[in-house]
Amino acid sequence: MRKFILLFILLLSISATATASASDSLFTVGNKFYEQKDYPKAIESYNLILLENIESAPLYFNLGNAYFKNGDLGHAVLYYLKAKRLAPDDLAIRHNLEFAQRFSSVQMEGVELNPVTSFLASIVDNYNLTTLAWSSSLLFILFIIALIFRFGLGNNNSPVRIGVVVSLVFLMLVSGLTTFKYRYEYLTQRAVIIAEKPAVYTGASEQSDIELEGAPGLIVEIISGSSGFYNVLFENKRRGWIKKELVAEL
Repeated sequence: MRKFILLFILLLSISATATASASDSLFTVGNKFYEQKDYPKAIESYNLILLENIESAPLYFNLGNAYFKNGDLGHAVLYYLKAKRLAPDDLAIRHNLEFAQRFSSVQMEGVELNPVTSFLASIVDNYNLTTLAWSSSLLFILFIIALIFRFGLGNNNSPVRIGVVVSLVFLMLVSGLTTFKYRYEYLTQRAVIIAEKPAVYTGASEQSDIELEGAPGLIVEIISGSSGFYNVLFENKRRGWIKKELVAEL
């Protein structure tokens, strides 16, 4: 029985290694196609890696580049955003995303209705969720240590009291930002328009009036869904219904 378990673990290890090796090979092949300016085949190679449930910032970044070069602005923005979520501090990703969004035929105008949300989003924008979560955990440990010194060991001097207060304040701040990051980027369902000149209706039907005409690369928040349509909110706070197949979820 023990030999069987060891053999099973070995087989799993070999399979994982083989999968990683195959993914590396496809990534290299995709890069070669990209260098040869064969963007459709580069996209095909990169997408085969995604079918293995493997994701990474470089993979999404290269996919975004390939789609952009292939003239598909919607998918380019989609994968730049996916890359940015994994590596928010990568300047190349941020630059390419901003550059691609300038090519949208429709520019959202208007101001954010909630400046507090915009301010908090700008703070957490350069940090991924894992970094914030680890920072919160570290601050929690420091806070517990400070409490032990203060109450467990009966140390009542000024540095210890200040340490308790400071660690608590930073713990609350970073924990709050971590929660905001999770709710803003992961719980809020967003999508990118990938179709050319998609109609956005006033209701969940093609018989409804047209509210506005969208454009590839625009980011929308999904409010709800009904019979093949999404009720979406644009960045300028205009709302409407769009066919589900015309957008790709983040």
